[in-house]
Amino acid sequence: MLNSIIGSEMSILSFLICIFTAMVLGLLAALVFAGGGDHHSAPFRQSVALLPPVVALVIMLVNGNIGAGLAVAGTFALVRFRSAPGSAKEITALFFSVAIGLACGMGFVGYAALFFLVMAVYSLALTRFRFGETAGIQRTLKITIPENLNYDGLFDDLFEQYTRRCELVRVRTTNMGTLYELSYSIELRDLTHTKEFIDAIRCRNGNLNISCGREEDRELM
Repeated sequence: MLNSIIGSEMSILSFLICIFTAMVLGLLAALVFAGGGDHHSAPFRQSVALLPPVVALVIMLVNGNIGAGLAVAGTFALVRFRSAPGSAKEITALFFSVAIGLACGMGFVGYAALFFLVMAVYSLALTRFRFGETAGIQRTLKITIPENLNYDGLFDDLFEQYTRRCELVRVRTTNMGTLYELSYSIELRDLTHTKEFIDAIRCRNGNLNISCGREEDRELM
């Protein structure tokens, strides 16, 4: 069961088994790794489902040349991120799909299925137990202030009152340099006091734009 079903010459039956196995495992991978409560687009889920059979075909066409096949398959996995940044989990899901396609393309459909089962259980367990998540409420806070306002220490007392942790991650100019946009990574003490927190900031930044949303995954360069 765990041996390669591809011999010295590939038969039509072996080809169909490899491709259909890659399709089924790709679909299941999309449900497990690109589903759940995460907000992924439909094209991304379709990409995760389509990558395994595509990669499997590439591996079969290069006649088992792992170096050439893996180079082409890896390129497929990175194409999406040329136009839009992806989260760490999205990159992992795509490379997971590539690994399934690689195993199926070499004829190791049993190993591909076993690998999927182990990793699916592992991923669901990490999600279930919230591995790597902090106990607080992570948010990205963006505050716009006038250019003549010194932001050093301006909101320190508010951060001490409403947040457990605060880090200034970026400062940039907007509106032809007449405004500054401050980006903070914060951990709120209590989500019910968010409006009160924002109102207190409005009193100090001249009622300019403020946004407070979910902390985004850092872009991978």
